[in-house]
Amino acid sequence: MGRTHDLEGFNPYLYTVTSFINNGELPVAQAQELHEGMGALNASHYTNYPPINQLCFAIAALFANKSIMGAVITMRLLIVLADFGTLYFGKRLLEKLKIPSYNIFWYILNPFIIIELTGNLHFEGVMIFFLIWSLYLLYLGKWQWAAVVLALSVSVKLIPLLFLPLFFQWFVNRNVTTIVNRENLSAQKKEVTLLVTPYKNRKHGFVKLMVFYTLTIVTTLLLFAPFYTTEFIHNYSNTVALWFQNFEFNASIYYIAREIGYWFRGYNEIAIIGKIIPVVVICVTLIITFYRKNNTMVELITAMLFVLSFYYFTTTTVHPWYVATLLILSVFTKYKFPLVWSCVIILSYLAYVNLNKADKSENLWIIALEYLIVYGMFFWEVCIKKAPRTLEA
Repeated sequence: MGRTHDLEGFNPYLYTVTSFINNGELPVAQAQELHEGMGALNASHYTNYPPINQLCFAIAALFANKSIMGAVITMRLLIVLADFGTLYFGKRLLEKLKIPSYNIFWYILNPFIIIELTGNLHFEGVMIFFLIWSLYLLYLGKWQWAAVVLALSVSVKLIPLLFLPLFFQWFVNRNVTTIVNRENLSAQKKEVTLLVTPYKNRKHGFVKLMVFYTLTIVTTLLLFAPFYTTEFIHNYSNTVALWFQNFEFNASIYYIAREIGYWFRGYNEIAIIGKIIPVVVICVTLIITFYRKNNTMVELITAMLFVLSFYYFTTTTVHPWYVATLLILSVFTKYKFPLVWSCVIILSYLAYVNLNKADKSENLWIIALEYLIVYGMFFWEVCIKKAPRTLEA
């Protein structure tokens, strides 16, 4: 969509590729080849790629407006540059957290990452770069800039929006912990600090949290602003809804719920289940936000890992490249189930044997094997394995 619209004066959120083809309009060179390459399903929907992702497409079109291969090379270079940024800030953050810096290579050198992101041109790599940069800035205390960079991450892929509630304890409760630690330095001021300072500090932390949220949301809205129309809101919201109420791929818990729906109702209940899933995910996110200790950076990132894992465990669609975000978060924690998932996710590729079918002709026994391994590792690490003392989270 980026190459088709961004440099031709079209708002990419208002047109589908199919609409141009059906009207006999070929606004760019090799338009027919691009249409055939993306397939009828993708071509018939409005784009869901946020503004910074569109900018990446525009850069590719700027340098290679008449060559598909040139555009592909340009986009690959952008993703590789983002990976170098992730390597730099990820390594620095690991060092700050006293975690072995070589952990970052579980992500950077993972064949799955190289194939799915650089090879298949999925811009999760760019989103991850901004996310890790934002966390690094937050750890350094540069929370205003962290909010702006987090907005850039959201403007590549929307998934970091899911993490916003989790910052509550970092700003509100973490400051109280700092004050409590300082109490030990002066026993004479201990009583006054306990009775007065925590309330003031919580209030100050809450104000900072609201400013952090405001900066993130306003920056994101400003990036979307050049494309704003009432039609854009309608098209974009409907496209995003497809991932909850229409598309199905490589799911786990959802497939079980769907089968139960077949037993009791005789038809696919995705329209109902798809509306329930976001509500459940939001509830679990809020529970982890307020009832799990998320004061330190490792605890915060672990909370992000759990929330995103729960979302992928319950959602209707889990494409292979989605696991990249889980993998990068895991390198800052003690958990390795995302690494295992990055290995067994290759089983889902078998569904692509017949590319002409919208349902990808999934073999549910293969999907069951994939998730048996992933869930087995998850429950072993979370419920059975004793946590290492050096990485309590």
